[in-house]
Amino acid sequence: MEKNHENLNLIALMEFSEYENMYKVVDFLNKNLKQRGLIFGLTRKNGKDVISIYDAEASHQK
Repeated sequence: MEKNHENLNLIALMEFSEYENMYKVVDFLNKNLKQRGLIFGLTRKNGKDVISIYDAEASHQK
């Protein structure tokens, strides 16, 4: 699956110590807040987790 975040409006980004189950938190947030136009992303870099919050609805209004 190809990731395409270039059409999404980044709201916030936070880096923190790696948490093994963070993907479950991100999945939970996406399932419950997607209908409100929020999409959450998770990446792991150099032993750190980076969570991103996107406003999908703002990108549709452009």
